[in-house]
Amino acid sequence: METTSEKNTATFTHLSALSQYIIPFGNYIFPILIWTGYKDKSEFVNHHGKQVLNFQLSLLLYTLILALIAIPIFISVVLQNIPIEAFLYNDNYVIRNFNFDGHIGLLSVGATAVLLFGMLKVVEFFLIIYASIKTSNGEYYKYPLTIPFIK
Repeated sequence: METTSEKNTATFTHLSALSQYIIPFGNYIFPILIWTGYKDKSEFVNHHGKQVLNFQLSLLLYTLILALIAIPIFISVVLQNIPIEAFLYNDNYVIRNFNFDGHIGLLSVGATAVLLFGMLKVVEFFLIIYASIKTSNGEYYKYPLTIPFIK
């Protein structure tokens, strides 16, 4: 049976991932600090610390994959619609007729990647809250679609 202190520490480990909205990389820094401080003292905190870090690292990987899909697509579509003279002569070139014809498929893939990223961030927020609730009740929680980087 886990003590109240262990439950609170494990719950705070999950909730500390939400610090990413205030402090850049806070979703990695604070869970690592809490987990390393308590992993040898409690198996419950050790389990949840690993779960938080694996989930955040998995989301980082998914985000990088989506960015590697979306960014080159949008850059290539924009660059195909700007004539090379605009770069060579550095005049004030205005894009008047941006042509989407022939690029709808690529733009759809890029927009889908951006939409998936947005959905991923919303799902992340709610999963962190859900995991915190489960943890505060003393349950062992495992995030879905998580790659076990730390075992």
